[in-house]
Amino acid sequence: MSTKKIFFADLDGTLLNSQKIITPLTRKALDNFVAAGNYFAINTGRGLDSAKAVRNELGLDYNRMFLVAFNGAEIYDCDKAVDIYRTGLSLDLVPEIFAIAKKYGIHCQTYRDDAIITADNGEAMQFYNRVIHTPIVITDDFVKELPEEPCKILAIELHDLEALEAFRLEIMAQFGDRVNTIYSHPTYLEIIPIEAGKGTAIGKLCDILGIDVKDSISAGDEQNDISMIEAAGTGIAMANATDIVKASADIVTKLDNDHDGLAEYLESFVS
Repeated sequence: MSTKKIFFADLDGTLLNSQKIITPLTRKALDNFVAAGNYFAINTGRGLDSAKAVRNELGLDYNRMFLVAFNGAEIYDCDKAVDIYRTGLSLDLVPEIFAIAKKYGIHCQTYRDDAIITADNGEAMQFYNRVIHTPIVITDDFVKELPEEPCKILAIELHDLEALEAFRLEIMAQFGDRVNTIYSHPTYLEIIPIEAGKGTAIGKLCDILGIDVKDSISAGDEQNDISMIEAAGTGIAMANATDIVKASADIVTKLDNDHDGLAEYLESFVS
């Protein structure tokens, strides 16, 4: 097994500050970590196109870098420019889940490589796309717009969180043997294949690279980060993380994502 380490970082609220950038001190620590021969993986709930866009915008052109997208449903090797793992939701689930969302009045969207697929472009869609900026396809025939099984469905409810939780419970009651549901934000419910998850992706990528899981480090701030915080050899919760995330971590940073909370810990892992 390799003696090198691998760092898995969530983006929003963790590696990125409130302005969606990596501040100089955190960037220097990350540069030093990778320069020592270690691996780096963005581990995000965002789609692969969005993860690639962030990488390009921030100039993260490291060797030995990977993008874990859709909460662990897709792993992309940046050096080789290919997927090394991908799983998806069965196409028959897509219209059924969208129909249940409609019953609750909840916005639902899914993804292909180049676009978001949804039935409407209302308030929730506009709220989401203020940051993500992915092209949108509006349709009632979701399956027709999907060339392959989608990696996830995202439900968004900006006002009635009780309705969102009721929707989640119905999805799990009907499809709990096929999907996992997890909140990436109080208003965002991720629906992913049961075999996916940020924590599962850590095990898969470590196995592919021949890295002992004990030499993996992960950092996050929201509920969908808990599985990777628990799966990694060292799990870090940000000072700005929710209490349930902090309770799952080995380390809670002293400072938040707006004050270089990750920097000192990344530096401590440089060998």
